[in-house]
Amino acid sequence: MADWRHRIVIVGGGSAGISVAARLRRAGQRDVVVIDPSGTHYYQPLWTLVGGGLAPAHSSARPQASVVPKGVTWVRQAAVGVDPDTREVTLDDGSAVGYEYLVLCPGIQLDWGAIPGLEPTLGLAGVSSNYRYDLAPATWRYIKGLRSGAAVFTMPSGPIKCGGAPQKIAYLAADYWREQGVLDKIDVHLVLPTPTVFGVREFARVLDGVVRRYGIRVHFRSELVEVDADARKARIAGPEAESVLEYDLLHVVPPQSAPDWVKRSALAGPDGYVEIDRHTLRHVRHPEVFALGDAGSSPNSKTGAAVRKQAPVVAANLLDAMAGRPPSARYDGYASCPLTTSRRSMLLAEFDYSMTPTPSIPFIDTIRERRDMWYLKRYGLPALYWNLMLRGRA
Repeated sequence: MADWRHRIVIVGGGSAGISVAARLRRAGQRDVVVIDPSGTHYYQPLWTLVGGGLAPAHSSARPQASVVPKGVTWVRQAAVGVDPDTREVTLDDGSAVGYEYLVLCPGIQLDWGAIPGLEPTLGLAGVSSNYRYDLAPATWRYIKGLRSGAAVFTMPSGPIKCGGAPQKIAYLAADYWREQGVLDKIDVHLVLPTPTVFGVREFARVLDGVVRRYGIRVHFRSELVEVDADARKARIAGPEAESVLEYDLLHVVPPQSAPDWVKRSALAGPDGYVEIDRHTLRHVRHPEVFALGDAGSSPNSKTGAAVRKQAPVVAANLLDAMAGRPPSARYDGYASCPLTTSRRSMLLAEFDYSMTPTPSIPFIDTIRERRDMWYLKRYGLPALYWNLMLRGRA
């Protein structure tokens, strides 16, 4: 039996949950609950620039209380289970919250332990990752301190949030070393599980040129499988055999998956993510449930830009469901990946389910490296996020 029951319950207070909550409040919904344990809200796309020495970490963080929309009830606890039959979300203190309608957006799980030897050395001995707030500054310390040797940047197979981040930091680091006159003394390796540097042909052509410019050796169809911190060696599984790369700097992006409690739930699909229709974002078996963001099964790139397009779809279709109408809004798989290719240029990769470029800025050729796009990344997108997206206005 639920300890409380509410009209709309949103699990997750990140970009997806806050954006949907704001839109529902603006639409006049009074009984909206957000469940999230974190006291701090992060603009995570900035962490790449933190790791590259181009932004302070604190500028990516604000108190969670400052972004929760007025009139929304914030339950500062973690969800640990959901039962769609009783329509209840179980919290980490053993209590339960009942719902009429549920929006699931708890984010993605970083599986650090899936790579043997990695977790104990994070933040030590040249090993770091921009996928954690506390580690991104360490990435910059290691980049700044390296004057010769080997630098390895890795990406795991499977879905991850911000699929461009594993290579963006490699380009920022290589450009810094070029500016310092030491790039020719550093062997830069980029380990990718994919057969090409990017999944959209038009953008891959540009990035191939970036890789050549910095002299980066790309290991395609490969991924990190073990770290030997004492010997400073990274074991890489490739298409034919395993190899070992020695490193002085190792930037790791961990394997990622749906949260364990989501995987165990009746709402999960075969891949563990919340099983939703890719266009309506409504659950395929439970019509009172919606999902968006990184925990949903829709086959889009998991980016903040995708959430920005998904949030109005979820809000509109949830309101339709409450009114007894069929879903009226559709998500086309739009995602955007702002790829920093140097310390002063960026490539804005926009695409949808068809994996073809879908540029959204008129009169500007975004299928090339641009200085103005770098300013968009550093200043424009954070302003859009804090002032418009989280308030349900963009």
